[in-house]
Amino acid sequence: MGRSPLQHARFRPAREVSAVPDPGLVEPITLRELVIANRILAHEGILDAFGHVSVRHPEEPSHYLIARSLGPELVTEGDLQRFTLQGEQVGGDPRPPYAERAIHGAIYEGRADSMAVCHNHAPSVLPFGVTHVPLRPIFHMASLIGPEVPVWDIAEAFGETDMLVRTIEQGRSLARTLGARRVALMRGHGSVVVGRTLREVVMTAIYMEQNARLQAQAASLGDIQYLTAGEIERASAMLLRSLASDRAWETWRRRAIGADSAREVKGAS
Repeated sequence: MGRSPLQHARFRPAREVSAVPDPGLVEPITLRELVIANRILAHEGILDAFGHVSVRHPEEPSHYLIARSLGPELVTEGDLQRFTLQGEQVGGDPRPPYAERAIHGAIYEGRADSMAVCHNHAPSVLPFGVTHVPLRPIFHMASLIGPEVPVWDIAEAFGETDMLVRTIEQGRSLARTLGARRVALMRGHGSVVVGRTLREVVMTAIYMEQNARLQAQAASLGDIQYLTAGEIERASAMLLRSLASDRAWETWRRRAIGADSAREVKGAS
């Protein structure tokens, strides 16, 4: 069967950047959705000047796509770079990459089911990584975080550091704590969110942050009635259907970018 025109399309930065090579065959839809994911997560307060989101390369599973070192709100298609799972850049783009790309490579390496990863410092979530209070879903939209959210402490294996995940060994340690879950917290740092699609990752990250705020509020009122295992399973299955995930994505996309997103995600000519 012949390849579609989309599959033949090549990544071309919208703005000419000298010495920045073509990172390979990538569907335009994938590039656009990665940019939109950056914009949504920034607009919804999950990412600020720091944090990042990536997607596994759709045709080369041992590679992934992520923006250069740039605030997520500013990312366009011309800012995307390609890396191996070991964090080596493919193509020779001279612009600095994210220092913590090992988070993404290690998770893709250990999780064949993972197609997208987000690392963030959402403020409402951070307290649950530095206390003995577990983050648990208290409402149906947060069922995606699962019944148990583990906490990874970089100091346990690597001693005192600057808290950043700079090496593939550190990334693999984090990935082991994450296991088969969608979410793991990082003590004194933030969290990682993993999913089968960018839309799943965006939805999980947004509702995890909302759940953290609501759980803290509920705790001030008294004992909390958390979702049961059965409720978590049924509610998360409902949210992962395209009817729900597409509805949420379009709402957040419109809020972050507007009705006409084509020019915004490509960058100014």
